[in-house]
Amino acid sequence: MSKSPVIDPEIDDWLTLDQDEEIVWSGKPHESSLIPALIIGLPLALVLVGLFIIAGAYLHRENTQYVVTTDGLYKKTGIISRDVQRIDFGKVQNTSYSQGFFGSQFGYGNVDISTAGGSGIEMQFQSVPEPREVQELINKRVKASRGKSATESGETKRDVLDEILIELKEIRSTLEAQQDSVGDTAATMPNVDSSEERHSNNETDSELNESEGTKQPTDPSETDQGPSR
Repeated sequence: MSKSPVIDPEIDDWLTLDQDEEIVWSGKPHESSLIPALIIGLPLALVLVGLFIIAGAYLHRENTQYVVTTDGLYKKTGIISRDVQRIDFGKVQNTSYSQGFFGSQFGYGNVDISTAGGSGIEMQFQSVPEPREVQELINKRVKASRGKSATESGETKRDVLDEILIELKEIRSTLEAQQDSVGDTAATMPNVDSSEERHSNNETDSELNESEGTKQPTDPSETDQGPSR
C-alpha cells in the first residue's frame, strides 16, 4: 500500500483538497486485475472483439484512481469524460472488502463503502492492492473523524453553556440593581410624606393665627350706655 504525502501530477489534475486536508493513501486497480480480460480477450483477438475487451480493461485501469485523505474518500473514473466522487468520513456507516479467485491469488480485491441513509454500496474501490489494509486505514480515519467531531461538539456545548451563564449573571445583576433602586425610592417616600404633612400643618396654623388676629374683642364696658343724667 503506497502513501502519497505529496500530490502527484496525475492526482493534481483532478483532485482539489480543502484547507489542512492531506493525502493519506492513493492508488489504482492492481495490474493483475487485467488477467481476466486477457484470458477472455486473447482467444477472441482473431475476430478483433478480444482486442476491444483488453483495451477497454486497460483504459479503465489507467483512468481510475482512488484517494484517501484526512477528511474523506475520493474516486475518479472515466475514459472520455471524468466522474469524481467524494464521501466524507462523517457519512461512512460501514466498510467491507472482498476478494475473488484471482484477487486471492494476486493480492487485490474490492473495498466497499456504505453511508448512513444510503441504499447499498455508495462507493467501491475496485481491485485495489491489499484491500484489507485499505479497509483498516479507512476505518481508522472514520474513528478519528468521529472522535474529532465529538470533541468539537463538546467544546461547542461548553461555549454555549458559558454564554448562557454570562447572560444569566448579567440578568441577575440588572435585577439586583433594580431592586436596590426600588428600595431606595420606597425609603424616601415616608420622609417626603412627613415633610408635606408638616408643611400642610404649618399652613393651617398660619391661617388660624391670621383669622384670630382679625377678630375684635367684645367688652361690655365699652358698650354704649346712652347719655348720663
